[in-house]
Amino acid sequence: MQSRSRKIVALNRKARHNYSVEKVFEAGIELFGTEVKSIRNGNLNLKDGYCVVEDGQIYLLNMHITPYEKGNIFNKDPLRKRRLLMHKKEILNLYNSVRLKGYSLIPLSVYFSNSKVKVEIGLCRGKKLYDKRADMAAKDAKRQIERQVKQKFRY
Repeated sequence: MQSRSRKIVALNRKARHNYSVEKVFEAGIELFGTEVKSIRNGNLNLKDGYCVVEDGQIYLLNMHITPYEKGNIFNKDPLRKRRLLMHKKEILNLYNSVRLKGYSLIPLSVYFSNSKVKVEIGLCRGKKLYDKRADMAAKDAKRQIERQVKQKFRY
């Protein structure tokens, strides 16, 4: 068994706030050399990213990779459509879920697995406003309990 080192480069924190994540998938991503160098520097934004399935392929849209400063003519468009690398059966399964059940495909994080760039994709359902409020209230209650426990055991 080969050990995997996993270095997280970017997280999409808003995704877990705006969506409830049902299932998580790992996908490779097709990039150019200057894009990989820029990602290594941490110049990447997943905030508005989403995935679509077209012609049996899955693509990542609106992921912004800042052009590499020393890349000159080799730099690509920062918001270009990037192909994700997954098995055909997984893509078909995701397509059916999105089309029939009303799910969305949202990138949750980008990380290096050994030397390869990977994307963690979530099969997500949008939250209503009252769901978001309930989550915030639960977090606040949990924080208050933790504070009380700390104060009680401090003395």
